[in-house]
Amino acid sequence: MPIREDSPPSAASEREEPGARGSRKQRTRDALLEAALRLMREGRSFTGLSLREVTREAGVVPTAFYRHFRGMDELGLALVEEGGVTLRRLLREARRNDIQFTDMIRGSVLVYKRYVEDNRLQFLFIAGERAGGSPQIREAIRREVTHFTNEMAQDLRGLKAFPGLSTSTLQMICGLVVNCMLNAAIDILDLPPNQPQQEQELVDNFVRQVRIIFLGALQWKEKPGG
Repeated sequence: MPIREDSPPSAASEREEPGARGSRKQRTRDALLEAALRLMREGRSFTGLSLREVTREAGVVPTAFYRHFRGMDELGLALVEEGGVTLRRLLREARRNDIQFTDMIRGSVLVYKRYVEDNRLQFLFIAGERAGGSPQIREAIRREVTHFTNEMAQDLRGLKAFPGLSTSTLQMICGLVVNCMLNAAIDILDLPPNQPQQEQELVDNFVRQVRIIFLGALQWKEKPGG
């Protein structure tokens, strides 16, 4: 792979439009993120990767790395944040469709499943770093879980679901759903190809788990003082 340097431009490239320079810089940044994910494809942990390995895989010199990230931990934080932002947007759209609540659950599960399948390496990274690795990355994953939880609770409140529950209780319930989603990611990634029956069973089981959580929420009685 040819090595390039995301370095100060030459006299010719200085005449490049700002938008073109920004696009080139974004491509280099994306290449570094994708390189880290590719290197983890065979089961390596993120903390076991070196900066030089990532830059070599991305096809840039090591000095170019520091124009985008201060270190490997910051690259890992970017991987967590970028995946979380996209997934939250997709699930928010699924929740806001004008459909029945139970259909919304299945629709959200299917959106999530497709996203996990389309971003396999990213979810393998999340699964590996969620319980081990860098404390900064574990904290970033916890922040993403909190973002998911709060946005889901806010959307459910907007849908007037569970009107008798306090905000803190609704957030707790949504936290259970988000943890259920994270646990299901590995099952989704482990699905063998061309096995539609197993795939359907996984989806149905996932939907039932989420429905049971919400059915329990419907029966929950708030007590004074929590």
